[in-house]
Amino acid sequence: MRTTIDCFIPFSGVTQVQQTIKGLLETDLINKIYLLATEDTHEEVNGCETIVVSSLNSSAAMHAIAARSTATFTLLYTKYTTLEFGLHALERMTRLSTDANAGMVYADHYQVSGETKTNNPVIDYQFGSLRDDFNFGSVLLYKTDTFKKAVSKMKVDYQFAGLYDLRLKLSQTETLVHINEYLYSEIENDTRKSGEKIFDYVDPKNRGVQIEMENACTEHLKEIGGYLAPKFKDIEFNDGNFEYEASVIIPVRNRIRTIEDAILSTLNQKTKFKYNVIIIDNHSTDGTTEAIDKYNTDERIIHIVPERKDLGIGGCWNVGAHHPKCGKFAIQLDSDDVYKDENTIQKVVDAFYTQKCGMVVGTYMITDFNLNMIAPGVIDHKEWTPDNGRNNAMRINGLGAPRAFYTPLLRDIKIPNTSYGEDYATALNISRNYQIGRIYDVLYYCRRWDDNSDASLDVVKMNGHNTYKDRIRTWELQARIALNKNK
Repeated sequence: MRTTIDCFIPFSGVTQVQQTIKGLLETDLINKIYLLATEDTHEEVNGCETIVVSSLNSSAAMHAIAARSTATFTLLYTKYTTLEFGLHALERMTRLSTDANAGMVYADHYQVSGETKTNNPVIDYQFGSLRDDFNFGSVLLYKTDTFKKAVSKMKVDYQFAGLYDLRLKLSQTETLVHINEYLYSEIENDTRKSGEKIFDYVDPKNRGVQIEMENACTEHLKEIGGYLAPKFKDIEFNDGNFEYEASVIIPVRNRIRTIEDAILSTLNQKTKFKYNVIIIDNHSTDGTTEAIDKYNTDERIIHIVPERKDLGIGGCWNVGAHHPKCGKFAIQLDSDDVYKDENTIQKVVDAFYTQKCGMVVGTYMITDFNLNMIAPGVIDHKEWTPDNGRNNAMRINGLGAPRAFYTPLLRDIKIPNTSYGEDYATALNISRNYQIGRIYDVLYYCRRWDDNSDASLDVVKMNGHNTYKDRIRTWELQARIALNKNK
């Protein structure tokens, strides 16, 4: 039988789809083109059938596609902007889908913004690629029979999480294959910097979406044996003999503009116990070292310049946590951020005792360099619930700030010696056995400015970060499945 494709394209008007349809019909692979509209329309396109769905990402839309597709392959395009395939690109995608026995294939592509055309490589899908915002690009090509089987397993009628639910169901039995070839071009309208996009998932207006995504992910974890019930190991906080109740850990390299603000926000703290501040100065060259030295007369300041020169942020954390004067609780402060007020350390330590947890995560506010609030404002990570937080953490890309750890636990687990994702990896590991406490008062001002490490990353660096976090999730998911099997 000749290879054919049924295509499903978002539709808001004839002009919007004309060029995309023209390009599709220039191949001889297209069986039929369906237009997905989210409201009734009187506009028609010759040779195309219009399907009205409540949402492009809804479960109803997935069921509608499954009911109509009769070709060998089903192509879903997820953007309203013009799509242009490269030479023989569809033939390449169908051939590789067959050769690799893939349930779905997706590809690297070009993004066009105005007159600029840029490479947009994507990354390989892993067992732990559970993020609902995993970037497949806008062209998803499925084998129709596997698409229909995945849809038949969908149990919940989602308004927003239907496509995500489909992908999770598909991944349980099929391979999702990344074709690292540039096979199409898409128009890109979201031109924000990477640092402006990373908080989209915690924007309060998206809360309804996030609840659905959490439910879909939790169901998936249960089906593959990776779900953890809300049962935790007890913790008594009686390990070790600590001179200090708490230590603020500040890894720093070349933050001359901000390090003194950070230090002052720690020295201004009011507590009922002894605390200190351990600053791991990772061989700064811009005057940061000299700026820290100005505070060495305060006995609470411990200024360390490590002998090693191969430390990332995680490695610096390990140096601080294993220092003999590190307190019972180790509390994070990034070198370009500040605590909101003088009560932060006390609130964090109180939370450990009242919530009996291995780690505490607070709430922070996004600000500009001058500490004026900027969008999206307060990041409270309320998706972390006592019952399901550690399962939902497998879906999201971060857990909030400031983060604090019970030091004996941290010394045992240790933080990966990286400068991205190290805190996330540690939190997932801790949450496997221990409850993570939460504070929903703003404790921390997180500055966004041009020198932030993630303020404006190119696609290669972003892909590297996302690949690493997916790998962290893969390892953690494997460990959780093994834990459940051994119970």
